[in-house]
Amino acid sequence: MLTYLCLSDADGPARFYRVELAYNLFGEYTVLREWGRRSPGRAGRRLVTWFSNLRDACLAAERWHQRARRRGYHTTIEGRA
Repeated sequence: MLTYLCLSDADGPARFYRVELAYNLFGEYTVLREWGRRSPGRAGRRLVTWFSNLRDACLAAERWHQRARRRGYHTTIEGRA
């Protein structure tokens, strides 16, 4: 499992963006994206995308991670096992 957790800067609203790559029981790779505000009681959004091979899943996860960084998020956890 590979996880990127990106948090917005302290100057802006307290927001998070999470990208997680995992292997599922059906032999597929999934990329979970989750984002929203970091306040209690505020539900974020979640989107799961399935891929048939690891290469495509890794490329997609990296693309979404880089997009979040361009939008002002910074990485706090990278490559957590």
